[in-house]
Amino acid sequence: MASADVIAHLLRRATFGPTADEVDAAVRAGLDATLDRLLAPVGSDPGAAGTPVPKLGPDPYAALAKPVDRQQRQQANKQRTEQVRQVQQWWLDRMVAAEHQLTEKLIFFWHGHWATSVQKVKSAQLMLTQLDTLRRYGRGGFDALVTAMVRDPAMILWLDGEKNTRKAPNENLARELMELFTLGIGHYSEPDVKAGARALTGWTVDRATGAAGFAAKRHDPDPKTILGRTENFDAQSYARLLAAQPRATQFVRSRLWFRFAGTAPGDGTAPGDGTASAASPGPGAGPGAGPGAGPADITATLREVFTDPAFAGTRGHLVKQPVEWVVGAMRQLGVRPSALSEQERRQVQSGLSGMDQVPLRPPSVGGWPAGSAWLTTSALQARMRLADLLATAAGPTVGQRLAAAPEAGRLDALARLLVVDGWSERTRAALTPLAAKPERLVAAALVSPEYTVC
Repeated sequence: MASADVIAHLLRRATFGPTADEVDAAVRAGLDATLDRLLAPVGSDPGAAGTPVPKLGPDPYAALAKPVDRQQRQQANKQRTEQVRQVQQWWLDRMVAAEHQLTEKLIFFWHGHWATSVQKVKSAQLMLTQLDTLRRYGRGGFDALVTAMVRDPAMILWLDGEKNTRKAPNENLARELMELFTLGIGHYSEPDVKAGARALTGWTVDRATGAAGFAAKRHDPDPKTILGRTENFDAQSYARLLAAQPRATQFVRSRLWFRFAGTAPGDGTAPGDGTASAASPGPGAGPGAGPGAGPADITATLREVFTDPAFAGTRGHLVKQPVEWVVGAMRQLGVRPSALSEQERRQVQSGLSGMDQVPLRPPSVGGWPAGSAWLTTSALQARMRLADLLATAAGPTVGQRLAAAPEAGRLDALARLLVVDGWSERTRAALTPLAAKPERLVAAALVSPEYTVC
């Protein structure tokens, strides 16, 4: 029978942050049943249903009649900014409220993998469409996900796919598709990039409707040789070719290992969501990683990651991403973003910006960094400010649970509340003087090494 520590480790990695009650329920159910429930949740998710997708209306720019004057452009920009903010706040609320936690965390993983920024796309509507694509395809076959993403409107705009025509091929999407999304550096050639760009020609985005469309006259229908295979590739057949490569299966597993387990010696990964070379699949490649195995199945690959013997040894070595940190803290403290005041919601947004991770705004196509990159002095200051806000906003049960424990046992009660295995002597010495002041105690614990690293 798996220990509570083993199950808590799984839940810390497979969710944004488990509550003590969730850990207790998982211990009663057992490790195997808990893993099955995470990977294949049964029934609807009432938390997700309670956070419906915001109704944004049309793109403010698409509704403008030409010619457009300066004031109209400024107003449209203001409306676009507000729509983006609505989506960001809705998504944070969904992450906190969702009961099918691995589903939400996997969407956030894919958002970092297929890193697309609204700052260039300039459409909250298209970013919502992309999140829906990640939700629909992000747990099944990798081939279906790649096929959907090469035709995703936000991705097309992000990597200049609408500029890619038979007369003037644009290589951006084809290059990043192979380098960052499916194969990794060194597993394709420049001629493969050029031929891949030709395969992707013809796709455009209608800004008024937000739909991607195929213009046959802009597409290059001639034969192309990609990765040693010659045929009349188009976007769909090119995507399937890449996803079917044994290298793609290894690459996907390496990326999932990196984000859910952490870097391990010899796994071939390097910091950064898209910049890892992922030269090998990582510890215990598991079934499906060898030649001829076919496209990766994401759910099966996650099961391999979580059941790999090396997974248990990654405990305490993965620095939480800022979004993971804030969402996990909110879940454990009973804080809902939607219940915060407007000023507090803006403080949360400002805090995430100060820690350099804002949803919908990855810094580049390579995604966000990882590890010690999150532990800068400026990020710590932003984290401390947010910790104070969250400790103040915590639900009444937090103070009641801590107050119910004798002062000498409050640090242990706090460890249980935050699902921390235990405090180091150094952290315990820093927290002990705050035991009589619950808010300050909680805020200090949230920025402790034991909570920041899981």
